[in-house]
Amino acid sequence: MVTTNRTINRALVSVYHKQGLEALASAFRQAGTEVVSTGSTTKKLQDLGVQVTPVEKVTGFPESLDGRVKTLDPHIHAGLLADMTNPDHVQQLKDLGIAPFDLVVVNLYPFEQTVLEGADADQCLERIDIGGPAMIRAAAKNHASVAVITDPDDYALAAERIASGTGFSLAERGRLAAKAFALTASYDAAIAEWTARTWVDDKQDKAEDQQPAPALTRTWRLASQLRYGENPHQKAALYLDPLDRDGFAAAEHLGGAKEMSYNNYVDADSAWRSVWDFPDLPAVAVVKHSNPCGLAVGEDIAQAHRRAHACDPMSAYGGVIAANRTVTLTMAQQIKPVFTEVIVAPGYEPEALDLLRTKKNLRILSVERRPRQRPVIRQIDGGALVQTPDLIDAPGDNPSTWRLVSGNPADQATMDDLTFAWRAIRSVKSNAVLLANQGATVGIGMGQVNRVDSSHLAVERANTLDEGRDRAKGSVAASDAFFPFADGLEYLIQAGIRAVVQPGGSIRDPEVIKAAQDADLTMYLTGTRHFFH
Repeated sequence: MVTTNRTINRALVSVYHKQGLEALASAFRQAGTEVVSTGSTTKKLQDLGVQVTPVEKVTGFPESLDGRVKTLDPHIHAGLLADMTNPDHVQQLKDLGIAPFDLVVVNLYPFEQTVLEGADADQCLERIDIGGPAMIRAAAKNHASVAVITDPDDYALAAERIASGTGFSLAERGRLAAKAFALTASYDAAIAEWTARTWVDDKQDKAEDQQPAPALTRTWRLASQLRYGENPHQKAALYLDPLDRDGFAAAEHLGGAKEMSYNNYVDADSAWRSVWDFPDLPAVAVVKHSNPCGLAVGEDIAQAHRRAHACDPMSAYGGVIAANRTVTLTMAQQIKPVFTEVIVAPGYEPEALDLLRTKKNLRILSVERRPRQRPVIRQIDGGALVQTPDLIDAPGDNPSTWRLVSGNPADQATMDDLTFAWRAIRSVKSNAVLLANQGATVGIGMGQVNRVDSSHLAVERANTLDEGRDRAKGSVAASDAFFPFADGLEYLIQAGIRAVVQPGGSIRDPEVIKAAQDADLTMYLTGTRHFFH
């Protein structure tokens, strides 16, 4: 490959989006560049005063099949793919009577936008560009001889290179080619993701029947550069799924002087997922470091917030709040005195929003749609782990399937609290033990390396964070996984819990069950685990 600049004598322009072509048109006129173009792009360039050769004059074949076939022809692709540093390629073009291209300007049918607009499958298929990606890839592969422009932000640079007669250097052509390959890869990834969602095997509609895809194909688009990552020395950015513009990542910012940080997004996403484990009731989660320090349901959203905040007011300082109902003025008045980083909800009463906006450092987010349950992807060194999301929908999550192994059957109030605790613990990092009473958490032990420590932490938080009240006594307990020994359960019994729900499945289940029976404690086994790493 040569490293010299290549002047632009002949260009191929075929764009769906016409914005910004004025700069290129002016340069084409000034330099006398030969321009080949297609369809509506031809008319646009002619309106801008450019002499254009329609593509059918080059191919000798009319546009056909409602525009599906325009540029898929050797007279086009030989001109794109000929390596002009290779004398044999140069001679073949002469023998075939084909002129080479020095510049290709292409952008693609708006497939993603069509999907987002709710178009049907046939309309989406018609927006899958074929000729455009083929031209882009050909030019990018042959960037030793051809410059490829796919981003209107590069039109000004191209216009300057055309008008000045300098052309692009090999390094510039390489950078443009890399950008072009990234575009086609992203475009194809979006199509692959849409087809995977659309063309579903009816025999594999259940999660347990689905087989891993042979290749994991996803694309995300840069939305914003964040101030930093988890720590100030780490760089970070937010990317969006181009086929999902109403999810949490695309939340509407309604107020707050500060931009969202990396940690804000992580915590707020955890809180948002937590409250939707209770879709049938007003629910509020207060989250710090991806763990709930309070989670509650209530008769209204303000009551749910009071109960969630009361679980651990100390940790709520600097936390993130999520609500699954419209934030009312009463709830906003409760939030105002507390330093809070982020609040996210499906909506806000006008008076509530006005009041919250007076807290200049509070980021206020609105997300109308509840979380979609997509595969969970976690990157590891050299690869990625993928799993279906952990939902409260396993057979063991239904209280009617729980197995009573100790004590008397729970009365309705106790069963309601056990059900709440079992749903709530899904959001707590393992190892997790959670205490609840009357639809609210009162003590949470999370992220410990053994279940005894989690039990101690849950009781300690229940009994020391509310002016010395003994909140553990009379509460119910949930454990996200089995008790491997009786000691963790025994500590909870000593604290005065009235019932417990846990998965069971330990080789020492008989020992743990006996401890419950000796204390005449109501204990249910679910057979389902909810680890959250």
